[in-house]
Amino acid sequence: MTLQKLLEEGRERLKRAGVPDWSLDARYLLLEAFGLSLASFLAASGRELSDDSGTREKIRRFREMTERRAGRIPLQQILGVQDFMGMEFEVNEHVLIPRQDTETLVELVLQERPDPACQVLDLCTGTGCIAISLARLGGYGKVWALDLSEEALKVARRNQQKLLKDYTGEFRLLKSDLFQEIPKGEKFDILVSNPPYIPKKVIEELEPEVRDYEPRMALDGDEDGMKFYRILARESGRFLKKGGAIYLEIGWDQGLAVEGLLAEAGFQEIRTVQDLAGKDRVVCGGWP
Repeated sequence: MTLQKLLEEGRERLKRAGVPDWSLDARYLLLEAFGLSLASFLAASGRELSDDSGTREKIRRFREMTERRAGRIPLQQILGVQDFMGMEFEVNEHVLIPRQDTETLVELVLQERPDPACQVLDLCTGTGCIAISLARLGGYGKVWALDLSEEALKVARRNQQKLLKDYTGEFRLLKSDLFQEIPKGEKFDILVSNPPYIPKKVIEELEPEVRDYEPRMALDGDEDGMKFYRILARESGRFLKKGGAIYLEIGWDQGLAVEGLLAEAGFQEIRTVQDLAGKDRVVCGGWP
């Protein structure tokens, strides 16, 4: 048995299970199980594996992870990490896996609001990927991140401890149902959120990795997907300073509807920004 033959075994198992990106996923799992870099694997892929207990354990672990992936458990949950904005975030079944789409929101804030004196509020923070990225890359002096899930906040806290060791500003994680636990009088320059926005009936049509293994409360935007945008549009103005701004991640077909909600709430200079794939991804607006 060589590493290459073991990899081919894993690829075939994932292919039969209908796993998207089965070939790439099998390679990621093999590298993880054996603690190898891609270069190390390529150099050793054709060599016969030794028959010692350590190697047998690595083979067992690779096959066990492959079976989990064949069961459509997300690759990121098996590996326990996901890259976002050049950083490695811990993930598990209690948090939404960070997507590259969300980097559009972070990059937009960093570009348009570069002043490190800005104060940031992130709602529905999950892993903390948006808030931590803004704190680390923007150097903002105050970043608060809120979530209703205590389990999600535990993950965000571990990501904070790992990724914000050199951050000198005020980073706070709060358990809160949207704005409920924010102390009276607190106001921010920037409000960001990637709220649940998938219509309830659409969730059942998603890939098993999302539908069955990511937290439903991070996906479900009620019947039309707009529940949280209505609340955010209606309430955000009370927590924004004059001249502040709101940045909301949206589904590809929700731009006009969210723009309308922000306009009704009194926001100005409202616009929708596309992601790298050219799909509507972020709606933003200024608070007068």
